Amino acid sequence: MPRDDAAPVGTRYYARHASEARLSVSAVVWRDAAREALLLMQRSDNAHWGLPGGYVEAGESVTEATAREVQEETGVVAEIGRLVGIYSRPETQVIEYPGGDRVQAINLCFEAFAVDTGALTTPEETLDTGYFAPDALPEPLVPIHAMRIEDALAGDPIVRVR
Repeated sequence: MPRDDAAPVGTRYYARHASEARLSVSAVVWRDAAREALLLMQRSDNAHWGLPGGYVEAGESVTEATAREVQEETGVVAEIGRLVGIYSRPETQVIEYPGGDRVQAINLCFEAFAVDTGALTTPEETLDTGYFAPDALPEPLVPIHAMRIEDALAGDPIVRVR
């Protein structure tokens, strides 16, 4: 897998030698049932665009964590739907954070639909948000999110395990 060495100082993808594994969630959030535009957020730690998501906290279900992360990072209240895929391969899922921590993020990605829009609750994590047509996604895109978006676009009920 290619490394994302062009990223500014901050979170880096395709790292190696994880020191821990954590359960994470993400969501492909559609503006409406037509599935013509998906919600992305621009991360403040490296300026990459990506899916809203984060780590599951103790006492949360994975769908509760997904809804919380979407709302915190984008201000959008989302209805969480089908499971798109489970992403755990170390060659793509080890993330190096500022300070050197390397986490293998075992990710459950869900499809979701926007219900309402409110204010960002974690603006320190998010530079910008927007809805984009699947064939016109902004760059740079978080590289490990491209596969999740592709899997969601397939639109079939098969849960991908990668």
